[in-house]
Amino acid sequence: MKKYCYGICFLISVAINILFSIHLYVGDGPNQEISCRSSLTWSEKAAAEAEAVAAISCSGHGRAFLDGSISDGQPVCECYGCYSGTDCSELSPGCAADANSGDPIYLEPFWMQNAADTAVVISGWHRMSYEYADDPMMSPELDKYIRKLHSVAGNAITQDRYIVFGVGSSQLLSAAVYALSSQNSSSPSNVLASTPFYHLYKDQTRLFNSKNFVYRGDTNSWQTNNTDVIEFVTSPTNPGGELKKSVTGGKTIHDHAYFWPQFTPIPGPSDHDLMIFSLSKLTGHAGTRFGWAIIKDKDVYDKVLNYIYLANAGISKDTQLRVLKVLKVAMKADGKPFFEFAYNQMSDRWNRLTSVFSKSTRFSIQPRHPLHCNFFHQTRQPSPAYAWVRCERQEDNDCAAVLKAGKIIGQSGSTLSAKDRYARLSLIKSQDDFELLMQRLTELVSLENHNIEMI
Repeated sequence: MKKYCYGICFLISVAINILFSIHLYVGDGPNQEISCRSSLTWSEKAAAEAEAVAAISCSGHGRAFLDGSISDGQPVCECYGCYSGTDCSELSPGCAADANSGDPIYLEPFWMQNAADTAVVISGWHRMSYEYADDPMMSPELDKYIRKLHSVAGNAITQDRYIVFGVGSSQLLSAAVYALSSQNSSSPSNVLASTPFYHLYKDQTRLFNSKNFVYRGDTNSWQTNNTDVIEFVTSPTNPGGELKKSVTGGKTIHDHAYFWPQFTPIPGPSDHDLMIFSLSKLTGHAGTRFGWAIIKDKDVYDKVLNYIYLANAGISKDTQLRVLKVLKVAMKADGKPFFEFAYNQMSDRWNRLTSVFSKSTRFSIQPRHPLHCNFFHQTRQPSPAYAWVRCERQEDNDCAAVLKAGKIIGQSGSTLSAKDRYARLSLIKSQDDFELLMQRLTELVSLENHNIEMI
């Protein structure tokens, strides 16, 4: 009887080992990712190089990159602001907090946690053609995932709409102006935006210097009854973070770069004729340079598509592959892990920022009003990408200069076509940048009461 039991146990053990081996080397089916133990050939070296560079810590205050500089055969650390040294371990004393740019590095920890699922290895012969099999310029698979993304986030209608990819939202903004502009050079379209607004609206319109459109300034100062107007509607606003509607009632370009659950409650899907979104503000991948426009009218779609084709014959196929990989991870579990992580990061920063400014009478920031968010199914406060700081003292008519004296680099109000009594501070840079910003703000505010208290 004892030998019989031993025999059964032995057979069970063999069966379990066989099943484990099958799972390890074969997988559960054709859709399972290739096991690390599968026989890799040409990709092994590329994977090893990527892993080796990613393993360089740079003291947590910088990063090494495959395409970065090499010293003594090793990749060089690229340090975050105020840090230096071969391993980025040296903090520069008295360094100013740089809150000027909208570089969205705050999401870097999320993508480091999801390194395996977002890594991309590209063969030397990947997509060498100008065209995809089913589309000259745009990946049909990526188009599908972008539509799914908006359905998950609940922030835009994509059904029966056209989608065009661009080199970031920047290229699409100028393409949209071109597509909506008058074809009669003797009566150009009037391009307007509500102050404060992203400076590129004005700068690009003036740079291209077309006979078919001309920059006319702020919507509130526009008095003529001329109906040929192209209005940039930034919603949420940059920098205030408010949800806005058209002022003029003319042709509109809705810039929705920040219309995502981490920055603002989503009350419902946007349903406008022309809407522009950006990967950089969604996932933080600003360096990938990818954006897309959602367009209702076929004629406008054709003109935007023609603009993109003439400008650069489409968007990099390598870029589209990386975007596809990133969006697949962002949409796991209906986007909850990603958007929760991003929202918690921004919400925490705003809580700390509000605590500092609540102690000040010299400085104030924009008010925030809670709204119901259909994505999170609860009422939440906005957590904009930027703080719009106002200097309250009469003599402080250049707020950026006041902040600079306190070792804080912000963007002046006039850069955004507003008064210089205002300044914009970026809240989406790296954690190091934010911590230094908090330190400098705390020191500056504490001078009002001569009581330095670190927040």
